[in-house]
Amino acid sequence: MNAQEAVEASSWKRAAAIAEHGSLMGAIDAGSIPPTATVSVAELVVLGLLAQDVKTFIGVLGHGSTALGRAIEIYEDSGIVQFLAVRHETEAAHAASALRMATGRRAAVVTSIGPGALQAFAGSLTSALNQVGVWHIYGDATTEAEGPNMQDLPGTQQLGWQRLTSTMGSSYCLHTPHSITHALQQGAAVVDHPYRPGPFFLLLPLNVQPAVVSDFNLRRLPPGGGSRLGPAPADRIKMAVQALKRANRVVVKVGGGARNLGALLDRLLTGIDGVAVMSPNSVGTLPPDNPRNMMVGGSKGSISGNFAMEYADTLVVLGSRAVCQSDCSRTGYPNVSTVVNINADAAAATHYTGTTALVGDLEETVRALCAELDRQGPASTEASSWLVKCQEARRQWDEYLDVRVKPVLLDDPRWGREVLSQPAALRIIEDWAHRRQVVRWFDAGEVQATAFQISRDREPNASFTDGGASYMGFGASAVMATAMDLDMSYSLSVVGDGSFIMSPQSLIDGVVHGARGAIVVLDNRRMGAISALQESQYGMAYATFDNAEVDYVALASSIEGVTAVSGEGGAEGLVAALDLVYERGGVGLVHVPVYYGPDPAGSIGAFGRWNVGTWVAETQVLRHGIDL
Repeated sequence: MNAQEAVEASSWKRAAAIAEHGSLMGAIDAGSIPPTATVSVAELVVLGLLAQDVKTFIGVLGHGSTALGRAIEIYEDSGIVQFLAVRHETEAAHAASALRMATGRRAAVVTSIGPGALQAFAGSLTSALNQVGVWHIYGDATTEAEGPNMQDLPGTQQLGWQRLTSTMGSSYCLHTPHSITHALQQGAAVVDHPYRPGPFFLLLPLNVQPAVVSDFNLRRLPPGGGSRLGPAPADRIKMAVQALKRANRVVVKVGGGARNLGALLDRLLTGIDGVAVMSPNSVGTLPPDNPRNMMVGGSKGSISGNFAMEYADTLVVLGSRAVCQSDCSRTGYPNVSTVVNINADAAAATHYTGTTALVGDLEETVRALCAELDRQGPASTEASSWLVKCQEARRQWDEYLDVRVKPVLLDDPRWGREVLSQPAALRIIEDWAHRRQVVRWFDAGEVQATAFQISRDREPNASFTDGGASYMGFGASAVMATAMDLDMSYSLSVVGDGSFIMSPQSLIDGVVHGARGAIVVLDNRRMGAISALQESQYGMAYATFDNAEVDYVALASSIEGVTAVSGEGGAEGLVAALDLVYERGGVGLVHVPVYYGPDPAGSIGAFGRWNVGTWVAETQVLRHGIDL
């Protein structure tokens, strides 16, 4: 037996012992494996990730990941980890993000060097902007300076991949084998950060992966997890309460970081006599019938949400990054003079000028803020004039929506027949999903925006949206998360025709790996959100539609194992199609032609400002005239 065979033989023994005892440390403590080992770097990566409870790998293997692939194979054969080989690296990145978003489970994206790494890197934008912790492990150039590596980045600079990936998040090139522990510590600090997680890029040079480390102390492999902060300082909380006691019209912007506050948010709203405005990532934090829920606000907000933002004099921000569309390119609060911002991230907490920043754990800080409000005297039990005015705006919004979500059929010239409007289709899908307790995924464009505008979710995990990157293809790829966690419920990825065609291979990979969900394609034969924006600004749509006609049902039906059906025929036809794919189980596709055109009943309008196109000059003048 040569040295390489001996190292691999010991790998099989370690894997068997870990499978028997449930963990690496359990196997060491039981004496089944020694605490020190002669082991390859590739296996140390697998063992180190196991120590952080990363048991799921997904990606595309290549010449830049053969050694790592072999190490994963040994541990998968022993029943410890799983590797999902998929057909596109961006799909892998999205699926890993979706898994963490929906279940909290960690996953690692594995690719080769070169184009594959770049495609996974592109997909990591969703993880970075939605603050989702995901490991990214890419092949990297060899360290022996033998000349250019195939598929490497161009040029002669050192650590090119580290320089590139560090622009998206934190990155570490495992140039020196014994630095594995430091690399794993760095990665855990990013992917398990309690407030601002994101992607971590571990770069493995091709020649370092199979390198053997002698007498490595396995107990040095660091665990994952991150410690949380306490509440903001008591003196700062008292300052905030004093400011809120002087307020007359309080609006609370609920960011994605506050999506799990639940009853504590209702307690805060009552204590400060405020109303809540949701961001796309926080719909469902309050039930829609809560009298203080003004629904979404922003560039694609609502009558009630944007009314509250426009006329409030005091703003409370909870766990929000103040993304351009969410706060109307910093013009969303023209009458606000007082801001209380609660965030664990100091930069986010001090975003607005003159803010009383409460930097600390959001939940603990809100709880302490409520307690201080109670100590200073209960709020009035009578409805304030501010609340009454906001509730009237909410009534107008509900009436507006009621008209646009009715399942009437509209004549569409491009389809040459009557079809459902997008708002109507989305409401039918939402109601069906609520009855079935099915999770919904959204990624970009008019489907995404309309979905959060009409949402009646009663809890935050009823749906997930890529509110950070709006990455076309994320929604379709999210169906793969159900193959990575068998405990996940059936899910619906609701996407536009453009988003689906960005990642149709997820249907194939879903069948291969046993996914349980359907992709619902709302097809208006164009990029509806951009066409509407162009028409609003310039009077006509340009280069956002074409004459391509795609039979999506036939396309999906060509994949054995996919149940593909048409959702035409109004509400009854769509519900019947959803029932069919759900009852069949496995992977499904429902194609729904939807209306695009000038009929106001066919879409949900925009209710806020945005610093794009012909609106730039006016928005910027307003923005610089506001003190915030």
